Amino acid sequence: MFTTQASLILRYGLALVSLTVFPSFSDAQNQREKKVRDDKINVEADGFWIYNDLPKAFEEATWSKKPLVVVFRCIPCEECVKLDDELLKEDPELHALLEKFVRVRVVSTNGLDLSLFQFDYDQSFAVFFLNADSTIYGRYGTRSHRTEWADDVSVSGLKMALLGALKLHADFPANKDSLAAKRGPKPPYPVPEKFPSLMKYSSTLDYEDKVVQSCIHCHMIGDAINEQQRNSAEGMSVNALFPFPHPKSLGLILDPKKYATVSRVIPDSPAAKSGFQTGDVIESLEGQPLLSIADVQWVLHQAGADETSLKAKVVRDNKSLDIDFLLPKGWRERGDISWRASTWELRRLALGGLQLQDADPRPSEIPAGSMALDVKHVGQYSPHDEAKKAGFLPGDLIISFGGRTDLLRETDILAYAMRSQGAGDSIRVDVLREGKKIEFALPRKD
Repeated sequence: MFTTQASLILRYGLALVSLTVFPSFSDAQNQREKKVRDDKINVEADGFWIYNDLPKAFEEATWSKKPLVVVFRCIPCEECVKLDDELLKEDPELHALLEKFVRVRVVSTNGLDLSLFQFDYDQSFAVFFLNADSTIYGRYGTRSHRTEWADDVSVSGLKMALLGALKLHADFPANKDSLAAKRGPKPPYPVPEKFPSLMKYSSTLDYEDKVVQSCIHCHMIGDAINEQQRNSAEGMSVNALFPFPHPKSLGLILDPKKYATVSRVIPDSPAAKSGFQTGDVIESLEGQPLLSIADVQWVLHQAGADETSLKAKVVRDNKSLDIDFLLPKGWRERGDISWRASTWELRRLALGGLQLQDADPRPSEIPAGSMALDVKHVGQYSPHDEAKKAGFLPGDLIISFGGRTDLLRETDILAYAMRSQGAGDSIRVDVLREGKKIEFALPRKD
């Protein structure tokens, strides 16, 4: 999967370990192999979880009449490791809840049914709660930063989601209609290995040889979907560039330790203008019952990109009321995609391998509301070295991109470039270097 030590260090997400020290490529591979194999040995020996065998889990759920909890977890990735550790430990309360489920641990997406398991593929930890007939009760697990997850998930929040899933299971099938929209539209391919870029992989992991290299990681599905979009006549859509919008981008801050409960509303935000208040418990959105932030994101993900409104039912002061959640024009682009694993490929295409960050401190000569982005990193190895070949250096300050100075975040530049440029295009980039303005031509090569 990896070709250079640099790509290991610089790429983030479900498949990879964020490290500051990398002794060697072979050492890293050996460590990852051992980690994956040890996880299999330890989990199977314990016997509490079904390991990487979804058909067996569904079969058991059918005869036991229990709901399923399916945990997707990339073993080498260090993100959300505490939450994953808690699942495997003997926390009495969590253990008692999990015993009410058929439990399956999935460590790869080889052969995964993509018509059923649709989630944010940039995650490093994701959970599904399901009925044996494949009805989805809810999702759990989200992220809005490469390494900081405490604002998005928690052990107590997972316990609450488990309790909520058990309640939905107890009410099933009377509530089945309200759960129908938790499944998405038919994907372009039924399983990951049918995507053109993933056809070299098989439907199972190869524990007889190099198991890590045989694994299709979740972020690779996202990469394959993005590649297909880029190769289409329409190019990448806003929906593809900004998948699974986080509610905080709309001013709705949810408590990670509870159900979909509002802990704070940012003033003058879409959430505030819609009428949400601190303490509101969002029971449903567009008719779908909610167990976590991930369920809110699923509804937002399906909402498209145009100005619209979503029907929310909330409980406030023990009273139920309806709220129209107003999504204004451009609402989707409010989100941040810079943390995503899939963004690494977008940086190659749109920025020639540059990684950008907000200027700190901001130069006094750059007016407020105008672009000022520091070049944090310049890719050194092909194919992530187009910016290097063009002459960019770490520390350069980008003040104009394609003649625009209003693209204030790296996210904004990536979205603009991916929607306005094509292969073979060259875009003008103005930078400040040691107080002098320099003009570059940055090529786009797919």
